[in-house]
Parts: sequence; structure tokens; C-alpha cells
Amino acid sequence: MQRKENGVQRVLIDASTLDKRITELAAQVDSWYLDSTPILVGVLNGAAVFMTELMQAMAIPVQVDFMAVSSYGSSTESSGVVQILKDLSTSIEGQDILVVEDIVDSGLTLQYLLDVLARRNPRSIRVVAMLRKVKPGAIAVPVDLVGFEIPDEFVIGFGLDYAGQFRNLPYIGILSPEAIMAKPGR
Repeated sequence: MQRKENGVQRVLIDASTLDKRITELAAQVDSWYLDSTPILVGVLNGAAVFMTELMQAMAIPVQVDFMAVSSYGSSTESSGVVQILKDLSTSIEGQDILVVEDIVDSGLTLQYLLDVLARRNPRSIRVVAMLRKVKPGAIAVPVDLVGFEIPDEFVIGFGLDYAGQFRNLPYIGILSPEAIMAKPGR
């Protein structure tokens, strides 16, 4: 039985569906890099759970690094201003890069990140995103693999948070309006 926490309006994608799709994504990523060892660049904090599950399902060797990029703060809407909070630890020049993203929302954060990485002269850059919102006005940012297309609602769980909470849920859920209203400081 799927546990449903306070603050979750409904479960959008259950744990078993996530597991199955991640296995499929991992097989596709493996096929891209049969002759190289890609650097998986996880976008913190949200992609940590997805990236862990993805690389555990992969058969090829990988390297791992992380960046923290934010355009949200503690809001449910993008601020429109992107900040790098943590940069990569190693050079990516001449390397195959796979950006592992939790969710593509407006496209602004991912487009900014891809521009930054491209200036560092990697051999290739590809993107795998667990979720992409179907959202009018979103930037048409290139994403090579998408786990699930979802409606334009605020989602939580499986690494995604609201004001630092709900990351540990084993599924993707829709945040209830009551949880937004109950946010401390509101």
C-alpha cells in the first residue's frame, strides 16, 4: 500500500511505476555510452534520489559530480533568476556529460545550466529528466530522455520538495493547497 502523507493531495506516479521507468531509462542511457564513461551531473538537491536510482540500474561505468542550481528558493513558482549554489568538482573538458535533472518546469534553470556546461568544452552533453511539465510558455530546452510528462501542478516526493519537506516520499505526489497555505511564515 502506498503511504500518503499530510500535505499530499494525491499520488501522481507510484513507486513501482517510477522503478519500472527508471530501469527503461537506464537501458537507453547505457546504449549511448557503450564506448565511454560518462560523467553524470546531478542537479541538487532534487535529482539526488533519481540519479541514485538511475545509476544503480545502469550497467556501464560512470563518474558522478553534482551542481546545485536554483530558481525557486522556498516558493512554488520560479523566481526567474538562476543561481549556481555549488559548482562541479572536476573539469569536464573533452568528457561525455549526462545532466540528470529531477524536473523541467519553465526550462529556465536547465537552459542556464546547459549554457554554463557547454562553455566548458565537453565532448557531448545529453539530458535525462525524471519529469517534464507540460507548461504553456516554457522554454524549448533540449531534453534527450524524459521519464514522465506531467501536468502543470506543483509536485513533491522522490527528491522533490516544498520548503525542504517531502523529499523522502517514495512516489511523486501533488502538493495540497492546504500545505502551501500552512507554510511557516505565511
